[in-house]
Amino acid sequence: MKFQKIANDPATKARAGILETDHGTIETPIFMPVGTAGTVKAVHQRELSEDIKAQIILGNTYHLYLRPGLDIIQQAGGLHGFNGWQKPILTDSGGYQVYSLAGTGRKIVEEGVKFKSHIDGSTHVFTPEGVMDIQRRIGADIIMAFDECTPYPCDYSYARTSMEMTHRWLKRCCDRFDQTEGLYGYSQTLFPIVQGSTYKDLRKQSAETIASFEREGNAIGGLSVGEPAEAMYEMAELVCDILPADKPRYLMGVGTPENILEGIALGIDMFDCVMPTRNARNGMLFTTQGTINIRNEKWKDDFSAIDSELGGYVSTFYSKAYLKHLIKSDEMLGAQIASVHNLTFYLWLVGQARIHILAGDFAQWKTKILKKITVRL
Repeated sequence: MKFQKIANDPATKARAGILETDHGTIETPIFMPVGTAGTVKAVHQRELSEDIKAQIILGNTYHLYLRPGLDIIQQAGGLHGFNGWQKPILTDSGGYQVYSLAGTGRKIVEEGVKFKSHIDGSTHVFTPEGVMDIQRRIGADIIMAFDECTPYPCDYSYARTSMEMTHRWLKRCCDRFDQTEGLYGYSQTLFPIVQGSTYKDLRKQSAETIASFEREGNAIGGLSVGEPAEAMYEMAELVCDILPADKPRYLMGVGTPENILEGIALGIDMFDCVMPTRNARNGMLFTTQGTINIRNEKWKDDFSAIDSELGGYVSTFYSKAYLKHLIKSDEMLGAQIASVHNLTFYLWLVGQARIHILAGDFAQWKTKILKKITVRL
C-alpha cells in the first residue's frame, strides 16, 4: 500500500491524498460504507460502485468469522471473490464487537478474549495472533490490529491498563502478520489502533507508541462511543498532531456529516459509520438542503425529487411522497432507496471536501455547507 499526500488546506489541517492498494486507488478524504457481514445492507455492489461511487467498503471479522465462516470465504477466494466487490476492502478486527458483548459472559485476559456467539451461544476465543490469521483468510486489503475498545465513561486506571494491553496485543499482531503471507496473491496492510479513552496523556502515549511501530497507516479507536463531540474532536486533534503526516489516518466509527467534516479539518483521511444506512432504514435522510424525517406527514404530497442537487439515480428519480409511502408501508424498496441515497450523500460530501481542499478554500466551504446540511427540514 502506498499513500501520497497531494494537498493541504491553508486554514485547517485538512489534506487530500491518494491511497494505492492492489485492488485500486482511493482518493482521500474518504468515507467507507459499512458491509458488516460482507454486504452493505440493502445495496447491490453495482449500486455501490456506479451510483454511490464508493471506493472502499468495510467488513467485520467477528461477524464473518461466525457466519458464513472462514472455510466458505476461503473457498470463494477471499471476501472479494465471495461478495463480488473488486475494489479495496478494510476489515475491523472484531475488537468493537467484543466490546459490545459486555454483560454476556465475555472475558478479557492477557491471552485474548473469550466470548459467546450472538447467533447460537457457542464459545469462541479471539487472540491477537488468531485475529491476524482470520483476517488473512478473509483477505481484506487493510486489516486492523486486535485491540480493546474502552467504554465511555471509564476511570483512568482502567483506561491505562486497557491501553497498555492493546499495545502488547499490537506487538503480537505485528509479529504474526509479519511472519505470514496473504493467501490470494495480493498484498495486505496492517493498521494499529490508538486507544486511551478521553485522557490526554494516555492518548498522547498511545499515539506515540502506535507511531513507533511504523506501519503503513494508523487508526484512532475508542471514540464515538458516547463521549461529547467536543471531547472526540479534542482527542482526534491531539492524536493527529502525533501520528506521522505521511501515512493515512483512520477515525473509526465516525460519524455524522458534521463529525466527518470536523474530522477532515483535523487531518483525518478515512471514516466509516453505520449511520447512513441505519438511519435510512428508519426514514432519516441526509440531503444537500438538510436532514429529513421522511415519515413526517408534511412529505405525503411532496412530489419533488428526494434531492435534485445531489445527483445520482435514486435521489433524482424518486419523489419524497413515494419514498414516504414505501417507508411507512415497510416496503423493502423504501430501505433500498433511502440507503443508496444516504450513502450517495456521504460520498458526495467527502468528494466535495476533497475538491475544496485542492482548491484551497475548504475552511470557507465547510462553514457554508454545515449551515445548510445541519438544518432539520
